[in-house]
Amino acid sequence: MQIHADVPEQTVRQVLSEFEGEIYQKPPMRSSVKRETRKRTIYRLEVHEIDGRTVLFTCSCQGGTYIRKLCSDIGEVLGCGAHMRELRRTRAGPLTENTGIVTLHELSAAQTELEAGNEAPMRAMIKPMEIALGALPQIMIRDSAVDAVCHGADLAIPGIVKLDSMIEKTKPVALFTLKGEAVALGRALMTSREILDQEKGVAAKTERVLIDRGTYPAMWKH
Repeated sequence: MQIHADVPEQTVRQVLSEFEGEIYQKPPMRSSVKRETRKRTIYRLEVHEIDGRTVLFTCSCQGGTYIRKLCSDIGEVLGCGAHMRELRRTRAGPLTENTGIVTLHELSAAQTELEAGNEAPMRAMIKPMEIALGALPQIMIRDSAVDAVCHGADLAIPGIVKLDSMIEKTKPVALFTLKGEAVALGRALMTSREILDQEKGVAAKTERVLIDRGTYPAMWKH
């Protein structure tokens, strides 16, 4: 972040700490979403170094947070203005810089090898989608329920084998087979406790199927 005037270091650190927690943010003029004020959570703001008017910091935040707008808002509180000078994304959900990030040059080279008949470089780069879904609460379902979900059926409680303890009503969930294969994305209609306390009912609404129909045998009635 580049500050537009000289500000005491202690003041800068104090103001940044005030932006931790829930904040209100309106996306900037040049953004891909509707410009309306919305809530976002800043989990952590850690200042690493302040060199004159340049501030190097790490921000851990909720998805959809605009860091350039965060810098601008910090500048307003400082009273002199500020802007984002450089941004480096080091993590997105469970994916980090150490989990197989590749450059566009490496991807291009792998594509050339693929077109020449060598799949190895490309296969080494492509990760299972289950890794990305690791950030969502998970529900393990019976083999007998998989094909029904693949046909768009919502997940009923009898089809559940086990589940995470932090499932919240109306929040996204990921449905998995007993082998750990991603079946579908859904939206919880009950909390974890409600699912465990009941024997019948619909636990999650299926929103997007991730595997093909027929991958598991059909064991349901039309």
